[in-house]
Amino acid sequence: MPTLLWPTKSKAAPSGAALETEALIYPGAQETPQPPVNRLILGDNLKVMAALLPEYEGSLDLIYADPPFFTNKRYPARIGRGEDSRRPREWQLAEGYADHWSDLDAYLDFLYPRLALMTRLLAPHGTLYLHLDWHANAYARLLLDELLGRENLLNEIVWVYHGPSPVRRAFNRKHDTILAYTKSKNYTFNADAVREPYNPNTVKTFEASPRAGFGKVPDLERGKVPEDWWYFPVVARLHSERTGYPTQKPEALLERILLASSRPGDLAADFFCGSGTLPVVAARHGRRFLACDVAWRAVHTTRLRLLAEKTPFTLEREASCAIPALETKIGLEISGRQIRLHPQGIELDYWEVDPDWDGSVFRSRAQARRPDRIADIPLSLDLPAPPSRPCVQAVTVNGEQIRIAPGQI
Repeated sequence: MPTLLWPTKSKAAPSGAALETEALIYPGAQETPQPPVNRLILGDNLKVMAALLPEYEGSLDLIYADPPFFTNKRYPARIGRGEDSRRPREWQLAEGYADHWSDLDAYLDFLYPRLALMTRLLAPHGTLYLHLDWHANAYARLLLDELLGRENLLNEIVWVYHGPSPVRRAFNRKHDTILAYTKSKNYTFNADAVREPYNPNTVKTFEASPRAGFGKVPDLERGKVPEDWWYFPVVARLHSERTGYPTQKPEALLERILLASSRPGDLAADFFCGSGTLPVVAARHGRRFLACDVAWRAVHTTRLRLLAEKTPFTLEREASCAIPALETKIGLEISGRQIRLHPQGIELDYWEVDPDWDGSVFRSRAQARRPDRIADIPLSLDLPAPPSRPCVQAVTVNGEQIRIAPGQI
């Protein structure tokens, strides 16, 4: 079988990174005796996946990968509130992520060893979905043919969408390609979980003529399994799902993938989690998740979205990957079960409380986040019981973290 070669090709895995627990997060003060099974990790996914191999090799039921596309662009994140979406020059922006490479070889050097580790982590019955576009999907298909076998290509899915385009000398490029590969012929596919209604014109045709379909009459009430081209609107500037993180994928797109290729209780992973759509829909549909990203802004955005799902999770980080910190003082006021924050001019995006901090692992039992639209972040939280040794962590709109330990209160 033909393989793709370039001078620096290698799938050698690095030594695994040391992972440190940053916080155990229990949204809405829901705590269980055991640490959360779901994991959100800040770090280089190559080192993180290598670290996860001893525990998870051959165990992931579903992997969705949405890596950089080889666009050679830089993508900022929007962090403002109440801005005019028609005036991008006035937007408040922060660093998102860079999709910039010296050449194609450098991009493939990045992608290939990561795909190799994903194939090792994938369960024998699992499915890997790789989401790219015209820039590099042809090269990636050859890599996955090599790693998983050409015969295990399940689908080449085309995600179609609309939107403005600067292209004037070609047809507008308005689709992405999602390559779905299995590890064996014994894979999960839940056809009934993703059925959709037949087109009304199809229904009318079968009602009008007994010869429609050349004698093959479908179950019109049950609906059909979708074709391999999918139309879902992009997450636009005014969309209710919008987080401001760049190239965010719509929840409906990931829901179809998740429902088709996993079952309740299965473990789904996204090692380029970005805005966190895969872990959000996994939590919503009763799947466990592993999510990772090298960008702190991505991990923080994912954390904020997961709070609404009321699913506990562990926030971890690669030991060499530092979280931006801000050394400053914030006033606190404690009255019974209530704790009130006085940020003194600091614009906050998020804050959380561990009522009984042990000096080691932060157990977040109450959280407040800045609303997505025009509103101020809540500055008081009610705890399950009066705090005995409270510790507060806060994140500014610029992504800097502040910790206020008991000795500072």
